[in-house]
Amino acid sequence: MQPTAPEPSQSADYGLRRGILSPMETLAQSVSTMAPTTTPAATIPLVCALAGSGTWLAYVLATAAIFLVGLCIARYARHSASPGSLYTYASMTLPRWLSATVAWSLLLAYVATGSSVIGGFYYYANLLIHDATGHVFSAALLSLLVTGVSIWIAYRDVKISARLMLWIEAASVSVIVIVVGLVLFHHGWHLDGDELHLHGMTGSGLRLGLVLALFSFVGFESATTLGAEARNPLKTIPRAVIQSAVLAGAFFTVCAYTEVLGFHIVGQDLGTTPDQMHVLARVGGVPVLGILIDIGALVSMFAGTLACITAAARVLLRMAHDGLAHESFAATHTRNHTPSRAVVITGIAAVLPVAVLAYRGASGLDVYGWLGSLATYGFIVAYALVCVALPRYLRQHDAFKRGAQIIPWLAAAAMLLALVGNLYPVPEGPYGKLPYIYLAYLVAGLGWFVVRARSKRTALAGNPEPSEP
Repeated sequence: MQPTAPEPSQSADYGLRRGILSPMETLAQSVSTMAPTTTPAATIPLVCALAGSGTWLAYVLATAAIFLVGLCIARYARHSASPGSLYTYASMTLPRWLSATVAWSLLLAYVATGSSVIGGFYYYANLLIHDATGHVFSAALLSLLVTGVSIWIAYRDVKISARLMLWIEAASVSVIVIVVGLVLFHHGWHLDGDELHLHGMTGSGLRLGLVLALFSFVGFESATTLGAEARNPLKTIPRAVIQSAVLAGAFFTVCAYTEVLGFHIVGQDLGTTPDQMHVLARVGGVPVLGILIDIGALVSMFAGTLACITAAARVLLRMAHDGLAHESFAATHTRNHTPSRAVVITGIAAVLPVAVLAYRGASGLDVYGWLGSLATYGFIVAYALVCVALPRYLRQHDAFKRGAQIIPWLAAAAMLLALVGNLYPVPEGPYGKLPYIYLAYLVAGLGWFVVRARSKRTALAGNPEPSEP
């Protein structure tokens, strides 16, 4: 077995500004990467089309799976803080080629999630522009606009980024909570019988719906990328990871139940009806909130773009320090103390496929679905490998107790089942090509790792250290 990389010092800041983010600002990074406002508006209807009345159950099971993964990540985060996120944890325990797999998977996951929410941004932007003017704007230019603004903010100051993401998500989620509360109030204090008895739900529908529900949570751990910038990171970051999993799970489950309930009241199908949140706002008796939710989804997509670029840049920074990426990406801005080059390149990588797809006429929701599904492969693989490695990590830190491997095994098994659910039955259309895209990307990344490792060994062999006299 190849030797693992040494554990980084907790005092290493990699040129980033140390200890400037409060606990709430650190939590905002995870919340914004998930872009929670987009789940009620875009993801829950897709889950409902598969799981029907069991949509709420799909989110309960997804919350349980993500909570198990969160417990594993929090155990790492109590001992180590680094901008490398899950890659740092993997590098402490796994062989180099497996930790490199985590690194490249995580980088793809954050970049592709950024691409996904950029697609969602131009969908909601044109929806609002069309309602106001009757016209639409160039989707490619809208994609470049939101990415350019996100790059500029992430380049300038991580604290500005965190505060902006915090307020955007708080405002967006608040509007949805109001609509949900109004629908529940109008329905009265009794449960929806169809949902309670899972009327019409099938086992295969629940399984496929569960896979989609997991996509709502991806990126919940991205607070770990702020290990050098969070205040008191060994306490703040584990807490943020667990809080984001629990709070998001509760929010998504209640929204799933309420949306299905609202559509039962009006006798419509949530999985096929357009403008779902507008219908729900009318059921709640305040139609104007439907427009506010669209605006909230738009700004949430912007916050998600910013969060993904912020996270991806820090993973790339750490990869460059370890020789997994070009050394130029290890540089930080002398005044802003941000990974400036990594921010620019990850932003370009996120917007490029979206701009191409938008230019070719792809719908924003299609882009959101395609690239979000691609990101899910990267997250699932990274989560599974990190969970598998946790027992060994605990032994290294003399923290292993009897039965400590149970939660990591359960979490890894849940991710494996999610991966199988993504691959079988074989998805139709563009979704069927995504596994091959992910594998091709991973092979390219590991190929770069092998080439760099060989060139390093050759350089060391050609320049041996002088022996002591």
